[in-house]
Amino acid sequence: MLRLIRHTLRFPLLSGLSLLLAVACTSLVLVLPGITMRFIDTIIGKNRPDLIVSTALIGAGAILARQVLFTIRSYLNNHLELKLTHVIRVELYDKLQRLPIKWFDKNSSGEIMSRVADDVPTTNRVIIEGLDQALAAVLQFLIVLGYLLYHSWELTLVVLVPLPFIGLLTAWWSKKAEPKWTASSEASSALNAILHDNLAGIRQIKAYTVEPQALSDFDEASQKVGDKHMEVMKGQAIVWPAVSFIAESGIILMVAFGAYWTLNGDLSPGTVIAFLVAWGFLFEPISQINPLSQTFTKGLVSAKRVFKIIDTPDEIHLTEGNRPEKFTGRIVFEDVTFSYNDEGIALKKISLTALPGQTLALVGTTGSGKSTVLNLLSRFYEPTSGKILLDGNPISEISKEWLRDQTGFVTQEPFLFNTTIRENLTLAKHEATDAQLWAVLEAANAAEFIRSLPEQLDTVAGERGIRFSGGEKQRISIARALLKNPPLLLLDEATSALDNTTEKLVQQALDRLRANRTSFVIAHRLSTIRDADLICVLDKGELVERGTHDELMEKGGHYARLNKRKAEPDH
Repeated sequence: MLRLIRHTLRFPLLSGLSLLLAVACTSLVLVLPGITMRFIDTIIGKNRPDLIVSTALIGAGAILARQVLFTIRSYLNNHLELKLTHVIRVELYDKLQRLPIKWFDKNSSGEIMSRVADDVPTTNRVIIEGLDQALAAVLQFLIVLGYLLYHSWELTLVVLVPLPFIGLLTAWWSKKAEPKWTASSEASSALNAILHDNLAGIRQIKAYTVEPQALSDFDEASQKVGDKHMEVMKGQAIVWPAVSFIAESGIILMVAFGAYWTLNGDLSPGTVIAFLVAWGFLFEPISQINPLSQTFTKGLVSAKRVFKIIDTPDEIHLTEGNRPEKFTGRIVFEDVTFSYNDEGIALKKISLTALPGQTLALVGTTGSGKSTVLNLLSRFYEPTSGKILLDGNPISEISKEWLRDQTGFVTQEPFLFNTTIRENLTLAKHEATDAQLWAVLEAANAAEFIRSLPEQLDTVAGERGIRFSGGEKQRISIARALLKNPPLLLLDEATSALDNTTEKLVQQALDRLRANRTSFVIAHRLSTIRDADLICVLDKGELVERGTHDELMEKGGHYARLNKRKAEPDH
């Protein structure tokens, strides 16, 4: 709550005006009971018809002024809510960009989207609907209470009799409701995760005709959301009518004592009627406990989920760390061991050296650890033990931002953002000219099909590049790496999606790009890495062979068997 208040205080003018308007609106509620008392005790009691019009105009003016101020306050509150939502949402997104890859391995995209899209606005309702209205309610209660105490402290004590019972009941329910709202929010996040996965994999769902199963899973998750929400609603259906019963029973008690003291001459009839009118304003905040309690509980649950991400430690050395003035490209792995989890080892005591300008190829069966080597070089993950040196500098002490600026990474699964080809390419070099873009597209053998498009570089790629084939997306990704022109290249089966003819053309471009640069290459087709300076063969996370193509073929070990297997027609 304090963190939310601190966010609100970043907008002191809006917050201050809202508070002043809340005080002004609340103070005007005293006009109606005061006028009622005047009508009963003065105009009727003392037969003063000359005061009717002026008293009525004062009452109408006060009501009009209260509504005008309320309208202005509502506008300011909505404006404040939008600003708060924007600030917290941007803060959350900024944090997401600074979290380590390992965090994303454990959290689904659908759940993350739920935190950004749903939890942030719900969090801010605590301030706008919750804290603001609660503050106004407390002010109204105190102002009306002071008015009642001024006219009769005895009758005021009678009015307050139900409050302790209401306080105990609402406090008990708030404590019980929070875990229920948490379960409801988690069920909603799980539903969003299923929806996100099913939409992303809609082609697979259709291809395997599993629409009924997908529908069943979604139906089950949706039903769970309803069940968890109903657990909250069941309690509210009992608690809040009970609160209303206790509060409204106080009217009978107040009127009974008021009538008795009026008959004894201790109170005027106008005072009792004024108390009856003021009772509505005194207990109006009580009637708001239900919606305010829901808003507070849901909002604080959402706030905990949002701040849990914001409080997650940043990826270490993202911007801080060493930034060498020059990077020649000498890379050394010394007894590097790595595990994605506690269940198995992905790499075991790997030691290898890539000299400046060399091309080092990684080969092996699926799951042998090839991609893990590239992930460690990019510092997406940190070695469990051992160390990696870049020009003699421990990679663990180097700024990740600097390291990734020196690296061109073309992944096995090409990814294009849902924006134009130009914007997808200029991720690598923001100031690139169109001439430079066409040059790298030519080198990647992608210019021809892009020129055939009506909008050419301004063509929108679609979600995940859906408008293009796998080979076309890969060539655009390679062009992006060519544009970056980095000293270190990481190619994770970068030509796997290309046909033989296109692969030869792109391979020529990659060969030119690799000149005088250190390159780590994972190749689907072993024929593409025959000329590598060093070939490292991995098997179950261990480095079992190393050497040139000819040396390894002559040895007749793992590499030779892989070549033979690839050459067989069945493979």
